[in-house]
Amino acid sequence: MTSSEHQLTAAAPFDFGLSLRFVGGFSPTAGEQQVGSGRLVKALRVGGETVLAEVSAQGSAVDVRLTGARGDAAVEAALDRIRFFLSLDDELEDFYALADDAFRPVVERLYGYHQVKFSSPWENVAWAILSQRTPRAVAVQAKAALIERTGNLFEADGIVYPAFPDAEQVAALDDLAEVIGNVRKAGYLQGAARRWLDLSETELREAPYEEAKEQLLSLPGIGPWSSMFVLIRGLGRMDEMPTEKEFLRAAARVYGRALDEKELIQLSERYGPWRGYWAHYLRADG
Repeated sequence: MTSSEHQLTAAAPFDFGLSLRFVGGFSPTAGEQQVGSGRLVKALRVGGETVLAEVSAQGSAVDVRLTGARGDAAVEAALDRIRFFLSLDDELEDFYALADDAFRPVVERLYGYHQVKFSSPWENVAWAILSQRTPRAVAVQAKAALIERTGNLFEADGIVYPAFPDAEQVAALDDLAEVIGNVRKAGYLQGAARRWLDLSETELREAPYEEAKEQLLSLPGIGPWSSMFVLIRGLGRMDEMPTEKEFLRAAARVYGRALDEKELIQLSERYGPWRGYWAHYLRADG
């Protein structure tokens, strides 16, 4: 099978070790990749095919080995997916300059950490639906069953790497409710998949924030909280921040006192368009 070597450049500062640490502890994708010895190995869906990416880095130089990407268009799409997944273009110095006294130690601990997103915003949409009002273990099991049903597996060196199915694959399933074990969620997920096919990921990345949010809200099963979740963790749009209990606990840990939603919003105003990154750093530091 064809393999090719490539190099991407991350905006400095960049600490790939912190990216690997985050991936290793991110439960929605647990077991879907190999992380260790300074390397990330992960299967991705690109152009209707499953491709294996092996990623390592020295400073801002990010080395990528692709296996299974057939043709220049597939290679370019895979590299774009990796660059976006690892947020290599995020320039963080302006964000760091805003740090208040309580947050500055978090910046020091996470200096050079670029947010690791879901591997695609569509995967984030699907996870938002699968995990709504559902125990994490049940959602993880449903996601694994969905991957197994679509068979997006790449085997290398005796290890099987699963890739989350495309929206096209989910839209075409006639047994989705049986696969994930929930009729209501299957309806939302399949409806969202069909609607997703009419959207442009590029437009969602680049459109004015409120327009992108409105498009996400048009997806079945995606409400205000889920749309913000996808905007931050799937699209890297940092204009808003979550205010759920887990985030409140993370903020309380850093700021040394219990905070209500109003106080949290007041603290976030300092960070302007970086408030989503501020929130993510608070969570990632835990």
